[in-house]
Amino acid sequence: MSALAAGRARRVLLAAALLRALCGPADADMVWRRGALGDPGSLDPHKATTLIENDVLAELFEGLFARNARGGLIPALAQEWSVDPTGLVYRFRLRADARWSNGDRVEAGDFVYAFRRLMDPKTGAPYASILYTLKNAEAVNAGKAPPEALGARALGPLELELTLERPTPYFLEQLAHFTARPVHRASVEASGGDFAHPDKIVTNGPFRLKAFVPLDKVVVEKNPLYRDAASVRLDRQVFIPIEDRSAALRRFMAGEIDSYGEVPVEEIDFVRAVLPDALRLSDSLGGYYLALDTRHAPFDDARVRNALSMALDREFLAGKIWGGTMAPLYAFVPPGIDAYGAPQAPAWAGLSLVRRREEARRLLAEAGREGLKLDIRFNNAGGHRATAVALADMWRAIGVEASVTGTDAATHYALLREKPPFDAARMSWFADYPDAQNFLFLAESGNQGLNTASFKDPDFDALMKAAGEAADPGERRAKLREAEALLLRAQPFIPLMAYRASRLVSPRIRGFEPNALDVHPGRFVTVAPE
Repeated sequence: MSALAAGRARRVLLAAALLRALCGPADADMVWRRGALGDPGSLDPHKATTLIENDVLAELFEGLFARNARGGLIPALAQEWSVDPTGLVYRFRLRADARWSNGDRVEAGDFVYAFRRLMDPKTGAPYASILYTLKNAEAVNAGKAPPEALGARALGPLELELTLERPTPYFLEQLAHFTARPVHRASVEASGGDFAHPDKIVTNGPFRLKAFVPLDKVVVEKNPLYRDAASVRLDRQVFIPIEDRSAALRRFMAGEIDSYGEVPVEEIDFVRAVLPDALRLSDSLGGYYLALDTRHAPFDDARVRNALSMALDREFLAGKIWGGTMAPLYAFVPPGIDAYGAPQAPAWAGLSLVRRREEARRLLAEAGREGLKLDIRFNNAGGHRATAVALADMWRAIGVEASVTGTDAATHYALLREKPPFDAARMSWFADYPDAQNFLFLAESGNQGLNTASFKDPDFDALMKAAGEAADPGERRAKLREAEALLLRAQPFIPLMAYRASRLVSPRIRGFEPNALDVHPGRFVTVAPE
C-alpha cells in the first residue's frame, strides 16, 4: 500500500473510532444491521422480484423448504414427502408445530391459497412463471383456466398435494423460492391485498415485520411463535438501504452497519489492504447483462444486436472497471452449474477485439444502421455508471453513439418490470436454484414478466419445452445447451460479466457462510460483542 493510501486509511479508521465513541455503547440486544443495495419495492411474496426483497422475505416467510447457511436445501415446513412413480404427484405432510405470527396454525390450505393467488392474473405476479411447473399453472396465469384448476390441493389440514405439468428434477429446489411460500389468507383478504405493512402483515418465518420506512429501513424482530424460535439468536435485523457503495463503506467502517452486499469497485484495493478480515469474495451464480428492447427497430434485428455485442471488451469491464470482482462472460448461463457443463460462447467470441469490431461495422452496414444512436439505462449504484460510460466509449469504435441515463434503483427496477420502450437496459440475474433452466427461462416468450428484452422465438420455446419434457438427464442437458446456443446467436440479452460476491462482513458476524446462491439467513447468524 502506498504512503498516500496508508495515510488515508489511518484517517478513515480514526474517524470511525471517533464516531463509534460518540455513538455510545452498542445495543444490549443482538442486532444485525444489514446494509442493503437498495429499497425493497414490495414485501408481498407475489409482487417481489429482486434480491433486495428476497433477503427480507426469507426472514418473514417460510415454505416447504428453505436454505441453510451454506445455501443448501433443507426441509422447513415439509416434515415428510413422497413422489409417485410418474414423478408428477408430490405429497407433503406439514409440521404440526408451525404457527403464523398471530397464533393460527399453518395449514395445507394456506399453500393452496398462496399458489392460486400467485397464478391468478388479477394478482399480476411478475415472478409467476417460475412455478409454471405446477399443472395448469401457465393456463391459469394466462386467464385460460380458473385458479381452482391449478395442481395444488389440501388433502387434510396438514396434507398437501402438488401435481406437476411434467416431471421436474429441480422442483424441490423451486419450493425454497419466495413465490412458493404460504400467505395468511384472512389478513391478505382483510387488507384488500395490500397487506405488506407492519400493522397488517401476518408471517410464519423466524422474524416478523416491526417497521418498514421506505428509503430508510426495514426492521424485523424475532418471531416468538416461530416453530424453531429457541435456535434463533438474533433479536432484530435492520435492513438499511444504501445505494451509494462508497457511502456504505464509510458507514461500515464507522460501525453503523455490520455487513454490505457489494464493495465499491473503486475502493477494492483499499479494502483489500485495510479491511482484509471483512472482505468476503466468493463465486456467485449470477450474470450481468444488457437487455435490448426487441419490440422495436433496430433492436429487432439480430445483426444489430450481434454487432453491439461483438464490439464490447468484457475483459476490460471485469478487470478494470470492476477490479476483478467480476469475470468476463460470453455465455448466457454463467459458470458454476457442474451438471450443465462448460460455459458456451458465440462463434465470434474467439476472434480478436479488432476483428470483432470489423465484423460489427460490417453487420451494421448490412443492416443499414451506420451512425446508430441509442440510450443505455442503468441504476445509479456501484460501478454501473462507469460500466455504461465504458460501453458507450467502446461502441464509438464501431460508429455507434450512446447516451447514458441513470436512475435510482426503485425507478430502474420498475422499468425492467413494466417495460416501457427503451433501447438498452442493465440487468442482472442470480440463480433461484442451481439449474441452467433458471437462467434460460428468462428468454421464453411466455415469460414476459421477466423477459426484459421481450424476446420471442418459437424455436427457442420449442427447445425449452423439449428440455422440460425430457426424462433422460443427458437429453435434457443437450436441449438446454441447444436453446442457449440459439440465444447466443440471437443476442437479445448481451452477456457482459459473471458475478463474484464481494461483501463486507464484520468479524463480529458469526454464521455468515459464502455460497454460490449468496443467501444468508438470519436464523443461523449471531453477533459477537464488540
